[in-house]
Amino acid sequence: MINNNLPKAGFRLAKILAGGAVLAGLGAVTMAYAQTKPLSVVERVELDRYLGVWYEVARKPLSFQNKCARDVTAVYTLNENGNVQVENSCVMKDGTPASSLGEAFVENAPFNSKLKVSFLPDAIRWLPAGRANYWILKLDDDYQTVLVGEPRRKYMWVLSRTPHPEQQVIHEYLEYAKSVGYDLSDLIRTKQTGK
Repeated sequence: MINNNLPKAGFRLAKILAGGAVLAGLGAVTMAYAQTKPLSVVERVELDRYLGVWYEVARKPLSFQNKCARDVTAVYTLNENGNVQVENSCVMKDGTPASSLGEAFVENAPFNSKLKVSFLPDAIRWLPAGRANYWILKLDDDYQTVLVGEPRRKYMWVLSRTPHPEQQVIHEYLEYAKSVGYDLSDLIRTKQTGK
């Protein structure tokens, strides 16, 4: 018995595959377009509300975080000169804790949404060289979840006030990151073992 529906099925499959290719192509065009647009930051950040402990939920790969395996946190406090002290901590792949101390300098006061962070030694931290962009791209009204990045879209972090935030919220922040041109194909989801 000959199946006369085979050519129709083959044609439908070809249409589906072609449609998928078109959608994939449109996705690539959309991302390329988003990457050419200037990256926007939140309108204003109240630094006193932003200070405190943040848990890393996801990030794009960074060479200086390669050894971090889990429990990545950032603690922000005001220092005596009005800048933000940054203490990044994690547990490394061999199980030992690691931390680094830096300083963040506000670049767009009084809006406080563009900062530069330096992890150079104290004696030379005043030098503008060695400072990395730390832009606050999306922040909820309650200061519970934040998307941080930089204008070239090479680095990105999603941070939360809790080590285990609702996945729907994280999905929303990652979708926003994609919409502004971040490629998340290499996204790292951070393992948090705390409660």
